[in-house]
Amino acid sequence: MTLQERYDSILDYFQREMPVAESELNFENPWQLLVAVVLSAQCTDKRVNLTTPALFEAFPTPQKMAEVSAEEIFPYIRSISYPNNKAKHLAAAARMLVEEFGGEVPDDLEQLQRLPGVGRKTANVLGAVLWQREVMPVDTHVFRVAERIGLTYHSKTPLQTEKTLSKHIPGKLLPIAHHWLILHGRYVCIARAPRCEKCGIKSWCRAYEKQKTTQSE
Repeated sequence: MTLQERYDSILDYFQREMPVAESELNFENPWQLLVAVVLSAQCTDKRVNLTTPALFEAFPTPQKMAEVSAEEIFPYIRSISYPNNKAKHLAAAARMLVEEFGGEVPDDLEQLQRLPGVGRKTANVLGAVLWQREVMPVDTHVFRVAERIGLTYHSKTPLQTEKTLSKHIPGKLLPIAHHWLILHGRYVCIARAPRCEKCGIKSWCRAYEKQKTTQSE
């Protein structure tokens, strides 16, 4: 099986079986998604979704959050991982949005990365989810799953994974493909105990193929 055959087979499967795949973060506008994605770093979407309702009620706009300090944001996100740093990032990002972007989340991905707490992955998530940009956000699930199933090989960094996936996945599929890999990693290709018996792509999975070969020896 060639690498491109593996890509084509896996993408065909997801297109058939998961034609709708979306972020599991709860949000109603770009500001809320920005906040939720910043909070989701090294934290589960479930925990973020439990935390954001009160936060969004208190700070429905960047203008409202820009009026307060990180210390005033902290109590709302204390149950999130790294709450001190994230509170500082949110306070600073809100001020920058108000001062430099008229209180609007910029749709330019380079400008987004100027915001405190916003790296390449976060900017790409907003680009893919909000504006259907042909970008591939790489979080821990995408990085791990892509390597395990054989879409990447000995990838050492998220950027390397992003470039490889973007090279082989048609641009129009990139905005949904990262959801496919995230959801597959979250519910099927689990890190410590992958559910291979329930996996629809095991026929094209490098790890499963290796596992079968080892068992037959």
